[in-house]
Amino acid sequence: MPSTHAVAGLITRLHDPQYARWASQIRRTGGCRQPIHLRGHVHHIDPATGQRLHSYTTATEPDGILRVPCKTRRATRCPACAETYRADTYQLIRAGLVGGKGVPDSVTAHPCLFATLTAPSFGTVHTRREKNGTVLPCHARRDAATCPHGTVMSCTARHGADDPCLGEPLCPDCYDYAGSVLFNAMSPELWRRFTLALRRHVAKIGGLTLRELRDQVTISFAKVAEYQRRGVVHFHAVIRLDGPDGPTTTPPAWATADLLADAVRHAASAVAVATPAAAGEPARVLRWGTQLDTREITINGDLTEQAVAAYIAKYATKAAECVGTLDRRINPLDDLTAFDLRDHPRRLITECLRLGALDELADLRLIQWAHMLGFRGHFSTKSRRYSTTLGKLRAARATFIRGEAITTGRLPILDEDTALVISHWEYAGKGLSTGDALLVAALTGAPRTDPLPLSGGGS
Repeated sequence: MPSTHAVAGLITRLHDPQYARWASQIRRTGGCRQPIHLRGHVHHIDPATGQRLHSYTTATEPDGILRVPCKTRRATRCPACAETYRADTYQLIRAGLVGGKGVPDSVTAHPCLFATLTAPSFGTVHTRREKNGTVLPCHARRDAATCPHGTVMSCTARHGADDPCLGEPLCPDCYDYAGSVLFNAMSPELWRRFTLALRRHVAKIGGLTLRELRDQVTISFAKVAEYQRRGVVHFHAVIRLDGPDGPTTTPPAWATADLLADAVRHAASAVAVATPAAAGEPARVLRWGTQLDTREITINGDLTEQAVAAYIAKYATKAAECVGTLDRRINPLDDLTAFDLRDHPRRLITECLRLGALDELADLRLIQWAHMLGFRGHFSTKSRRYSTTLGKLRAARATFIRGEAITTGRLPILDEDTALVISHWEYAGKGLSTGDALLVAALTGAPRTDPLPLSGGGS
């Protein structure tokens, strides 16, 4: 039930003479849970005459501020803005598979794979396996061994899909928490080395040098990182072979999907990255896991471009929430026992804080990224020639909104190339009050959630 304070805030807002304008702002943010509050003005001036053609100021807005979307990609922070990010990512990925957004339709004929690169094992964890629709025992082992800590390394439970123990080690004291954290931290570098090895192997198969390869083949990709429940990331990637000028040119006949699959397997097994030795920690050589999946993407086959684009877009809005970690940065002075954390994510966070304090590992910034369990890379990335960019998609949306505003008379017709624009904006806070959060849920049809607290100025 809403609190008395929230209901009072709701009633106050409904009786505000500027309620209609406030509701219009909220609808334009799409129901953002943590809208950014801006205070300022914009003046359009004719440089020849000095005449003011159009002015806007937040002084006349409700509470004296303009509310704009936070534009976060994290669904746990703002589902509305994350949905926009997901939809944009879907269009970006799909354009690189079937064309559109500046990519020719002929790209559908280019060899293209969906590859999944996983992390190695850091210890036996609870898992859910199925065979012919039947859930199998987790780790049923006859004469199972007992670990040095006295735990029998066996589990006969048939875990449900939402069992919270999934991904957690059978024996936490045997689990290599340091290795898990360091793999997350080094995985962006491991991916970079994978892309380099992939190009080298394609060139070798084609009997070319890397310089000669650029004149015949371009390897384009788009990838997303996904957290497994055990707390390590693995990467899903769309990898495509193009001609020398990208998707507008056809790759040579020898550059086939089978050749690309062979190169992916070779590159995944060939690359490694080393971490330095530190106090109490040996030097490590980290590699991809043995589980590697490569499947060809087709228009009408089992793996279609819609399925791939939807899959990658879904994980572009997620982080480590499936592991049970915190959705904010962690201060080294925080008392982790005060948070509602299961033992496994707490140990991973603790390991980040411990390793991050070592001078030899300071460059990995493990303390700053402890809430991400050591991973500090971009969740979704693409090569330059894969397809359009998120920036271009957002610019197109802004142009459409501006055109609609001019058509409906909310903005005058101005020649932006000749008008002088003078603007001043300042940050005035973010978030919603508890009463406003109730109204936002009613206006946008979104389920009510606890609002993020207001910060800075504004109401």
